[in-house]
Amino acid sequence: MNTSDDDNIEFDFFDEPETVEATQRRRLPRLERPGGRGGGERPPRQPLRAPTGLVPLARLVGLIAIAIVVVVGLVFWVGSCQGKSKQAEYQSYAEKVAALAKGDKTLGNEFAKNFVSPGLKQADLETSLQRYAQQEQQAYAQAQQVRPPGPLRAIHQNLVDSIELRAKGLAGLADALANVDIKKSTTGVADALTKQGALLAASDVVWESLYQIPATQQMKDQGVTGVVIPTSQFVPNTDIVSARSFSLLVQRLSGASVSGTPSGKHGNALVSVRVTPQGVDLSTSSAPTLNVSADMAFVVTVEDSGDFQETSVPVVLTIDAGGTPIKKQQTIPLIQPAQQQSVTFSGFNLPQTAFGNKATIKVEVKKVPGEVVVTNNSATYTAFFTLP
Repeated sequence: MNTSDDDNIEFDFFDEPETVEATQRRRLPRLERPGGRGGGERPPRQPLRAPTGLVPLARLVGLIAIAIVVVVGLVFWVGSCQGKSKQAEYQSYAEKVAALAKGDKTLGNEFAKNFVSPGLKQADLETSLQRYAQQEQQAYAQAQQVRPPGPLRAIHQNLVDSIELRAKGLAGLADALANVDIKKSTTGVADALTKQGALLAASDVVWESLYQIPATQQMKDQGVTGVVIPTSQFVPNTDIVSARSFSLLVQRLSGASVSGTPSGKHGNALVSVRVTPQGVDLSTSSAPTLNVSADMAFVVTVEDSGDFQETSVPVVLTIDAGGTPIKKQQTIPLIQPAQQQSVTFSGFNLPQTAFGNKATIKVEVKKVPGEVVVTNNSATYTAFFTLP
């Protein structure tokens, strides 16, 4: 064996095992297919998997849908909050206006009561008017400080103008009285008072026509509900500031003495008494049968039989049907010469003795200052009460 052979042996010895091991590592045992040789049960098939790219896409679509729902919910929530905030803003504004209207109504009623009170003196009326004007000037300043919602800003100015008219009218009435001594001269006084009184009447028209109605419509256009813009009527009875009323006022002031006792013809007369809803007019010459019901009422009509305006006229009705007489009183706030006013008496709780027996009904119009003739102020009637 030569050297060349030795080399070959060494090569064969080391290389051949390595080749066998490599071949074994590369060969894997062959799996038998189900139903192939050897039999046996077929193993369950693994579930198919969705293509890899569809899963992220589905997740993305879901996230987008959730985001849309969240955004829509936020939009509705914000809208709801804005709606509540808007409603609260208008409600707060209306409450401030209501406070102004209430104050003016109270002042107007006081003005009317004082303006037509019997025995009134020029100096007292002038002082009262100056005080009323100062109060209304304060209301004017308060109205300017109110901050209305945006859509009502222009309309709110008409409210301010209405209150300004009231302040100017009251101040003008006070000035008209301050510039003249009515006991010495009445020339032009009634005309001057009428001119200033017209401002008070106009203020009520401005409030209603240029403020309340447009403001209510504007809120309706804005979708605001449940908020009420209040009315405001400074002059409870327009007769108080009429030319005729001021003429009568001047006559009263000029004819007043130091004690305040009025001069001239004063008085009222009882015109009629009607029982409703039966519709029976009481008469001193007959005794009708009156059906007693929950809504039974006596309507008393009175006429000013003098030459002067009368105020705060008491009217008393008394029913005597056995036992304690039932007595009720009403007041006519204002009545002009030759004019008629009515008051209504209701809510009667008649005793058992009133049924079947003749009852006496007396109506009396109380005497006013300066009244001399009182024979036509009262009347006594008889009637029978029965249940229908």
